Amino acid sequence: MSCIVLPKHQKHFVKIQQMIKFAVRISNSRIFSTRLMSEYNVVEVQSKRELMEFIKFPDRLYKGCPQYVPALHSDQVFSLTKTSTLSYCKRKMWLVKEGKNVVGRICGMINPRYNELYDKKRARFGWFDLIDDLEVAKLLIGTAEAWAKENGMTEIHGPLYYNTLGKQGMLVEGFENIPPFNCLYNYPYYNDLVTKLGFVKECDWLQYKLPADQGVQDKMKRIAGLLKQRYNLHEGKLSKLKKDEKLVDHFFKVYNESFAAAVYNFIPFTDEEIEEEKKSVMKFVSDKISSIVLDENKELVAFGIAFPSMSLALQKCKGKLFPFGWIHLLRGMRNYETLDLMLNGAVPGWQNKGISSIYHCSMAQKYLKVGAKWSITNPQIETNSAVNVWHEYSNEIYMRRRCYVKDIK
Repeated sequence: MSCIVLPKHQKHFVKIQQMIKFAVRISNSRIFSTRLMSEYNVVEVQSKRELMEFIKFPDRLYKGCPQYVPALHSDQVFSLTKTSTLSYCKRKMWLVKEGKNVVGRICGMINPRYNELYDKKRARFGWFDLIDDLEVAKLLIGTAEAWAKENGMTEIHGPLYYNTLGKQGMLVEGFENIPPFNCLYNYPYYNDLVTKLGFVKECDWLQYKLPADQGVQDKMKRIAGLLKQRYNLHEGKLSKLKKDEKLVDHFFKVYNESFAAAVYNFIPFTDEEIEEEKKSVMKFVSDKISSIVLDENKELVAFGIAFPSMSLALQKCKGKLFPFGWIHLLRGMRNYETLDLMLNGAVPGWQNKGISSIYHCSMAQKYLKVGAKWSITNPQIETNSAVNVWHEYSNEIYMRRRCYVKDIK
């Protein structure tokens, strides 16, 4: 019996052919028809370890993305486990894993106060992050939908927070920009995935970028002067307001009232939620870049609240307050180059009278004094006529955010 000896390179060629044939047989088999190596699994978040996996997943997903702004992990733990809103809201969290690796997350929420106020049976989803994979999206959304149906809901919308305070709205324009610290960032493919799963637009929010040193038009100055004279209005001191518990409570009462009719899907805050906001926000409000307008009885009429942009500082923190994160935050609070315009409004009885011109004039002067260069507005519903005020300035649309909704009957 003769034996044929192949040259060394031909032996390798034969081996490669054999490997290719084996791979083809494997790929055609029913066992490996879906995924070759592993499967996706849905895991409900219950343990502390799973909670931290849930919180930290976006940091890994967006590693190397220059626009992504990580949230502080400690803040996320509080929001997901301790916030007072959970005293009346239902929520569940899920992860999708591939082996031991997290590839997606979602939080399902039901706010009964929202449903009662707007006569809806809606669940909401948030903390929605995932790799670019429709199967992962189906598992996340499908799990949240099934839970919503079990609780008698007929619709689901999002991305949203429990109430109006948190991050909301999926980014649909402005992916090249860094968001304010209180706003979401997401990859463009998120929108493709949710629309493929049957979601449609419910509403859009717009954010504008404006040169902070452009001042205000002479027309606005004249209107502000006339209103101050006619109604005996003057600018108050936030430093004094913060020291008076009754005035702070009144400020948040006015906030509730002024946004109830003007803000889409607004949910008035409970006393407990107001207490949390007082503790977490008021200490950072400063007369340097914010303004309040009072009447002759020192009653609050209108307000404009701005913060230094903390986005770059939070990027340096990488989700951690210690050992050095707090230093970056402290420096960020002293950097006024870019400002986030957080809140502006008027008491219901003073709305539609041009009162905003007063705090706009005041804040413009303050921006010049601190050397601010840019200001970014908070998201405002595109159908709200209040967004027209930004057209009085040189501006550009910075970001567009979308809330999606789906019928799950």
